[in-house]
Amino acid sequence: MPDWGRKVTMSLQEHAFADVADARERLRATGYLADEAIATTVFLADRLRKPLLVEGPAGVGKTELAKALASAVGAALIRLQCYEGLDEARALYEWNYRKQLLRIQAGSGTDGTGGGAEGWQQAHDDIFSEEFLLSRPLLTAIRRTEPTVLLVDETDKADVEVEGLLLEVLSDFQVTIPELGTITAQRRPFVILTSNATRELSEALKRRCLYLHLDYPTAEREKEIVLARVPELPERLAESLVRIVRALRAMELKKAPSIAESIDWAQTVLALGFDTLDEQAVATTLGVVLKHASDQARAIDHLKLAAN
Repeated sequence: MPDWGRKVTMSLQEHAFADVADARERLRATGYLADEAIATTVFLADRLRKPLLVEGPAGVGKTELAKALASAVGAALIRLQCYEGLDEARALYEWNYRKQLLRIQAGSGTDGTGGGAEGWQQAHDDIFSEEFLLSRPLLTAIRRTEPTVLLVDETDKADVEVEGLLLEVLSDFQVTIPELGTITAQRRPFVILTSNATRELSEALKRRCLYLHLDYPTAEREKEIVLARVPELPERLAESLVRIVRALRAMELKKAPSIAESIDWAQTVLALGFDTLDEQAVATTLGVVLKHASDQARAIDHLKLAAN
C-alpha cells in the first residue's frame, strides 16, 4: 500500500493541469481563448496520457493550440512538419554519413594499409555512436527529460507509411536503433497531431488518440479573439471586421481567411488609422486576408453592402 500511494503521488505531480478550469485559464493566459470543449479535451489528453488528434479546416488554430499548450505548461515545442515524401530518416533519425566517411578515412591510416581488421572494427564501433547520430523530431522528443510538446503537424499530408511509424512510436514511446539499442522515453511528451482532413487517417492511429474537431468560431468568439490579440481596436471596428470575414468565408473562394488573418487585418486597420471599414478601406487592405487576385475581385463585388 505505501508503494502504491507513492506512485500515485508521483503520477499526479506529473500532470500539467489540475482540472478543466485550470487548463482553460492557463491557455487563456497565453492568448489562446479555449472554449469548454477544447479545454476539456486538452485536460483529458494530459490526464490520460494520450496523444490528441486535432482536425479541422486550415486556419482554425490547430497549430496555435500546440504552441499555446507548450507556453502554458512551460514546455519546449518540438515540431514535425509532415509533407508528401517524408520518410523515417527525416522524422526519426539518420546517421551522419559524411562524418562517418571522414572517420573511416582517418582511421585507415596514411600508409594505405587500411589499418587491418582491428582498425576497421574500431572505426565501425566509433561511427555508429552518439557522435554520428542525427536526431530528428520524433527521437528528439522521446529523448528529452524536460517537459515537451511534440507537434506532428498536418499529419494527413504524409504518406501512409509515416502513419505506421507514428503508430510504433506513439504506442510505447520508444525507438529501437539497431546499432545503439532501444531508447525509451523517460518523460512522455504531450503529443498533438493536426490534420486538415484532406484524407482519412487510419483507424489504428485514431484509436490511439483523443479527438478534437475545430471549426471557425462563432462571430462573438472571433470578435473576442481579435480583441484579445489587438486590444487597441475599437469594438465597433472589430464587429465590422468579423462580419466581413465571415461573409468572405461563406463565399466559394480558393482560400478562406484564417483566424490569424483576421488578427492581421485588425492590426492593419489599426496601423492605418481607419475609423470605419468602408468600401475604400476594404478594397485597400483586402490583400491581408485574401491571397488570390480572383478571390479579391469576387469579394469586392460582393462585399459592398457588408462594408457599409
